[in-house]
Amino acid sequence: MATSPILRSDPPTLRRSRTRSEQTSLTLFPTAARHGNCESANGASAPPPVPDRSEKPAPELVGIARLAASSLRADAKRGTEYFLLPVRSILNYCDSDRVPFRWTVNPYRGCEFGCKYCYARYTHEYMELDGSEFEKKIYVKKDAGPLAARDLASEDIFGEHIAIGTATDPYQPAEREYGATRTILEKIAEREGLSLSITTKSNLVLRDVDLIKRIASRSAITINMTVTTVRTRLARLLEPRAPRPDLRLAAVQKLREAGIAVGVNAMPVLPGLTDDEKDLDALVRAARNSGAQWLAANVLFLMPSSFKQFLPFIEQKYPKLAARYHAWYARNAYAPESYRKEIAALVDSLRRKYGLSSRPQAPLAQSWQSPQLELAWKTGEQRCPA
Repeated sequence: MATSPILRSDPPTLRRSRTRSEQTSLTLFPTAARHGNCESANGASAPPPVPDRSEKPAPELVGIARLAASSLRADAKRGTEYFLLPVRSILNYCDSDRVPFRWTVNPYRGCEFGCKYCYARYTHEYMELDGSEFEKKIYVKKDAGPLAARDLASEDIFGEHIAIGTATDPYQPAEREYGATRTILEKIAEREGLSLSITTKSNLVLRDVDLIKRIASRSAITINMTVTTVRTRLARLLEPRAPRPDLRLAAVQKLREAGIAVGVNAMPVLPGLTDDEKDLDALVRAARNSGAQWLAANVLFLMPSSFKQFLPFIEQKYPKLAARYHAWYARNAYAPESYRKEIAALVDSLRRKYGLSSRPQAPLAQSWQSPQLELAWKTGEQRCPA
């Protein structure tokens, strides 16, 4: 298969400058976790049910909803349906100043882990699906490899960070069968000078350790392992199909032993469930013991579609907390600022106690050369650098 020209990172002068608002959150990408993941509404599920002809015709589907409706069902198991989703690109451009990166990659739409609190449920609404179907209808992006190769050849990505797994887990169960994430990483490994991060809750990332090491030899790459609690029973309630916390922490240790930069995302911090000082202390200590280099944290953020799913869970399993959650989140996606500052201070003290940073160190700039300019040199054409 033909490959695109090798990309190299640009010097600092070529990086796109932009003003960022002050960050007060603890997460690695603070505003990203609070404000969304930039997964395009236009970039599905089974075809919608046949409408009742006696009623007013449903509006014509457009964008991602139309693509979803045309997706072929590939399989069904464990109460989950899998569809092959035709998409126009793999790298998704994020045009919001609320996040500190411009490019995201989500090989799948929907996530089978079924985390009760997942803020990304709203992305299924782009496909005219209810957020409750987020873990029941999983969409595998078709032609991930060729599309990734084409997207990575674009000059637009030079000097920009690519965040993999901002909305759905790239190592969810579907990855074992469809391999979309690995296909994308194989294309990334063909290039150099990129800046990448992978966020996951799965020890399946260890399958790709050799590939990640190859990427790390040519580009800057970090792994963020999300662990909300070290209590296995609580994790099973909150994240029904995600690997156990001890398996994730063991993966952190193995990644570090392989020389890969890795940290832990202790997020979200769930009020009344995972915010006790002893629980957070145990989590930060476990992260340190596993070899994590940094720990990021952020208080629960609930979009309306997520609140609609999460509140009934709280009412059923933790009824004493229901009034608190309703008061805090029914009309606001954020917990009160005073509570967020309290958790921020606690986590910061625990990081200092266990010698962890809040985020990975910025990688040193590497040499960069435009593939377009390289092509011009090869053909003898003279061009001035932009």
